[in-house]
Amino acid sequence: MKTLALASAIALAFAGTAVRGDQNAVVQVDFTDDQISPSHWTLTLHSDGSGHFISEMGKAPEGSTQAIDASNVDRDLQLSTGFTTRVFAVAQHHRLFNEGCESHLKVAFQGWKKLSYTGPEGSGSCTFNYSKDKEIEELGDSFGAVAETILEGARLEKLLQHDRLGLDREMEYLFDAAGSGRAQEICTIRKILVRLADDDEVLERVRKRARLLLAQAGS
Repeated sequence: MKTLALASAIALAFAGTAVRGDQNAVVQVDFTDDQISPSHWTLTLHSDGSGHFISEMGKAPEGSTQAIDASNVDRDLQLSTGFTTRVFAVAQHHRLFNEGCESHLKVAFQGWKKLSYTGPEGSGSCTFNYSKDKEIEELGDSFGAVAETILEGARLEKLLQHDRLGLDREMEYLFDAAGSGRAQEICTIRKILVRLADDDEVLERVRKRARLLLAQAGS
């Protein structure tokens, strides 16, 4: 997935909203695709970076070799100031999502993404599979990459409990995904990475990757 990239002038113009941390301002994304698992997830983000993530299990992809899924996830989280600022900058730049997002082009189905904004100045929402607007499309991709990180963290927790040897393959995937941008906001799974980095009973490769990801999260 592409990294969320915005013009710095836009981000600076609206950075004050996120910095002030007005929890009355909220951006939420709802993702739905009945052909994959999880089939639905919701990520709610307040302008101080606090948020909540909920996912619901669905149909496992055909040919999937994943031994352990993340099951249903329901947890609070904290996202970085940089990511949060960019999200709210896009919302402001696009009239609080009070505009058409969907391209109506014949492209592969990527899942329905509904972006919603609620705040003191108003509210709005738009839904799309694919948007021709670069900022909107990248915002959807970035939220998807954050969801991927959270779900991977949940899988790591289950593997640590039930299949320690399986951690090696999963950490390799997560490390590669973080490097390519398919997984973003590693800070949201800091706790499980700390546990892995400090656990003498897991493979050293797992501990090393956990330490490297923690260093990335810290930055």
